[in-house]
Amino acid sequence: MITDFLLVMGGYLFGSISAAILTCKLMRLPDPRTEGSRNPGATNVLRIGGKKAAFLTLVGDMLKGLLPVMLARALGADPAIQAATALAAFLGHLYPIFFGLQGGKGVATALGVVFGLHWPAGLTVSALWLVMALLFRYSSLAALTAMLLTPGVFWWLRPEPAFIGVMAAITVILFWRHRKNITNLLNGTEKKIRLRSDKELNS
Repeated sequence: MITDFLLVMGGYLFGSISAAILTCKLMRLPDPRTEGSRNPGATNVLRIGGKKAAFLTLVGDMLKGLLPVMLARALGADPAIQAATALAAFLGHLYPIFFGLQGGKGVATALGVVFGLHWPAGLTVSALWLVMALLFRYSSLAALTAMLLTPGVFWWLRPEPAFIGVMAAITVILFWRHRKNITNLLNGTEKKIRLRSDKELNS
């Protein structure tokens, strides 16, 4: 019981470390909570600081979801505890205790969670995101589509009820966090993916 509690709490605390904010501080970039979309995530960091900063943020956010779940698996935690640890890490990213509960939207951390729970599912979800991103050039649409299909991917590849349930919960929360993006997509005002920062575009 103590180990299970520590895994879940550790997942939340680890998820609360903001890769976007730390990356921007280290690279002397503006705080992502005050620039662009004001979302501390890789897409906004791409707009603010370019590809290198965005890549570091993406990797950091994915590791926040991946590593706690992998630790739970390594310690022999049952699927329910692995799922609880995954959800805690995801919620830590969204509501980080270290940064005034002002977190990102959770896509990269959710993907890290998927890889931690079952890496073939992670590859499948990544492929879904990539196809949608290449076809439509909207990061939010690609993420929402891939995550909407994630519970089904687990049902197909790793039909563990705890994993399917936690991915369904994460998907619902992720859609809620993207409600503004959904409105923008419906209105045709959502920004498309671009590979250069605002500074590079304006230079």
